[in-house]
Amino acid sequence: MKGKVLVIGLGLIGGSIALAIKKEHPNADIIGYDINLQQAKLAKSLKVIDEFCEEYDTEAKHADFIVISVPVMQANEVLKRLSKLTFTKPQVVITDVGSTKNSITTLASTLFPQDNVTFIGGHPMAGSHKSGVIAAKSHLFENAFYVLTPFKEEANPKEIALTKMWLAGTKANFITMSAAEHDLVAGVISHFPHVVAAGLVHQAEDMQSVNPFVSRLAAGGFRDITRIASSNPTMWKDILIHNKETILSLLNQWMEQMEVVRDHLSQNNEAFLLEYFSKAKEFRDGLPVKAKGAIPSFYDLYVDVPDYPGIISEITGILAKEKISITNIRIMETREEIYGVLRLSFQSEDDRQSAEICLRKYTMYETYIV
Repeated sequence: MKGKVLVIGLGLIGGSIALAIKKEHPNADIIGYDINLQQAKLAKSLKVIDEFCEEYDTEAKHADFIVISVPVMQANEVLKRLSKLTFTKPQVVITDVGSTKNSITTLASTLFPQDNVTFIGGHPMAGSHKSGVIAAKSHLFENAFYVLTPFKEEANPKEIALTKMWLAGTKANFITMSAAEHDLVAGVISHFPHVVAAGLVHQAEDMQSVNPFVSRLAAGGFRDITRIASSNPTMWKDILIHNKETILSLLNQWMEQMEVVRDHLSQNNEAFLLEYFSKAKEFRDGLPVKAKGAIPSFYDLYVDVPDYPGIISEITGILAKEKISITNIRIMETREEIYGVLRLSFQSEDDRQSAEICLRKYTMYETYIV
């Protein structure tokens, strides 16, 4: 496809979308804007975009496709600013990448009465634990679900198709649903789990004042299940405010469920507890293993290693020799009956599998996936 694409916000998501569009549509002219001018200049030097602009109004007027890739609170303000412009192209599609959709989709329905401008909400359900345009990859969304939320699906079939064409390079699996449906689903599988993870961390912090061993022993599994509590606090505050009604409903359901568990536990109801954990295990074990979801996957490999000087350099040296990149490495000390566990994190499932094969080939150390 030919035309002008404007990407507003050149972080990991905006940069990755720009790269995907550039790869699929080499004849398109991709312009980028970021509130941080140095980030925009870096995006150009990395060839993520063709050019950058210091103000996006003029470029937006002549754009065919506009991607708003900024935090959810700012996205509404960008949309309002765009609504005041006069667009010159016969058909303009504006989309965003926010993880809440009802607020911005409803707002957009009131802002663009022009026949040639259409807003199609978007949420690519994939990401990374890295940030910034330097971490952008054209294949970041490959095989991930990419939700599109038009205000009225039956009224925008052409624009939905056009959005998918522009974003074809992401190689994502596109799903169209209402904004309300999206916010409910995202609330269950992404937003609410962040609340729970933060709650678990707060509970551990409170207990730390009672027993100092809490923080010392809060490694291993506890650190893993609460990893998402390390996400950007401002971003998650904004997401919860934008998806307030869904989160409040889920909180009420959660508290009711916990009260049931508490009551059965107080009565020593072993049959209920066994069924409770069995059903949870059954559902969890049936979830897709390799599919990308709303929460970025952790591609971790655990290695049982003896405790002697140079063990880490030995492991990393073997992987470096095979050109397998590690994104993170951590020694986990709190394990029973073994010297130590090395947790290696990778960018993809393929890298993790390659590392597992490599270490089994060159070492005698046991490797496993939790």
